Amino acid sequence: MTHFGLLCPTASGHLNPMTTLGYELKQRGHRVTLVGTLDAQPKVLAAGLEFQAIGEVEFPAGSTADFLAKLGQLSGLAAFRYTVTLFQKITATLLQEAPAALKSAGVEFLLIDQTSFGGSTIAQLLDIPFISVCCALMINRDTSVPPFNTSWRYHPNWWAWLRNKAGYELLTAIAKPITGLIVAYRQQWNLPALKDENDGFSQLAQLCQQPAEFEFPRQSLPTCFHFTGPFSNPASREPAFFPFDELTGKPLIYASLGTIQNRLLSTFQTIAEACQDLDAQLVIALGGGFDPAALSALPGSPLVFGYVPQLEVLQRTALTITHAGMNTTLESLRYGVPMVAIPIANDQPGVAARIAWTGTGEVVPLKRLNVSRLRSAIEQVLTEGSYKKNALSQQEAIKRAGGVKKAADIIEQVVATGKPVLSHTSG
Repeated sequence: MTHFGLLCPTASGHLNPMTTLGYELKQRGHRVTLVGTLDAQPKVLAAGLEFQAIGEVEFPAGSTADFLAKLGQLSGLAAFRYTVTLFQKITATLLQEAPAALKSAGVEFLLIDQTSFGGSTIAQLLDIPFISVCCALMINRDTSVPPFNTSWRYHPNWWAWLRNKAGYELLTAIAKPITGLIVAYRQQWNLPALKDENDGFSQLAQLCQQPAEFEFPRQSLPTCFHFTGPFSNPASREPAFFPFDELTGKPLIYASLGTIQNRLLSTFQTIAEACQDLDAQLVIALGGGFDPAALSALPGSPLVFGYVPQLEVLQRTALTITHAGMNTTLESLRYGVPMVAIPIANDQPGVAARIAWTGTGEVVPLKRLNVSRLRSAIEQVLTEGSYKKNALSQQEAIKRAGGVKKAADIIEQVVATGKPVLSHTSG
């Protein structure tokens, strides 16, 4: 038995897959402890894992909702800059408090979300082996593909390479508050400097929720990088009520803007108006952004809930309207559901670009969103068979990738051998 420690941001899009991975490892007889802020505790306990709190002063219970409320009102570059500010604060807390917490808990091996910046520095300080986990869109830098936070299309041309290179340079400049903090701690702890951003990821294994088919062609992935497909298991999640008997049997359109960029009330209004004249039934999940009562008068009388059991609802869904969050996207594809994406911020433009590239849906940029344009995209995806066909192709790719069980197999192999696990798909 190994005692695994989990490090990931306190956001559903990261907690859900990471706790699912922890749940799988616990089912195999391991001990699993997530070290994080207090608001992560309910999801951790729902998955049957242990929890060790840090940041109780900086991030008291309920503080995540306040941060997300502000972030949920932003979009584009403003949202990205606010995210960097928030992650700087989180990274400072992680570097200050996580080493002692991990030591106290007796953690032997770390699983670190790629966006838990500073996690690898802590692992090196404590001399604990670690594996990197891509819970959101993979952020490994490679000038052959656009930066994760852009909506740029993939092109294998010289001008695209120059564009991508410039995009990564801008990303480096924006992220300096975080990287500068990590540099300072590495110097303080007498750790060697990181040569580039990819050096902070594990050399033993890197696990990615995407199937390889849902990623642009890359030229410089490490040999230990694994496309495992999504980590999802209803048994590891908090229960949510849904009245399945209220479904009419008409094609189901499921709309969710996730749990972060979900305070844009006008977007839900536009979605409802776009769907009201269609021969379909609309279900909206607010992700905690609003009280459902606040949207009781939406046109077309859609079913509106704070949360829904997403995996179960998607099994009955004909089309997903999504913010292009990685988890909703992959879970839709897991059930062969095509999408209309309305990317809002952070990695969502990059996920939406891959939805367009794979032909699994249409993209309507937030700045161009209106009822007519959205309805046209919905009708196109519902009536043209190629979208469903491509979504089913991704579903098969996800099945082949292996999911959370494959990820756990790789983790156990690393633990058993102490050596990198190589992937047949890495270049």
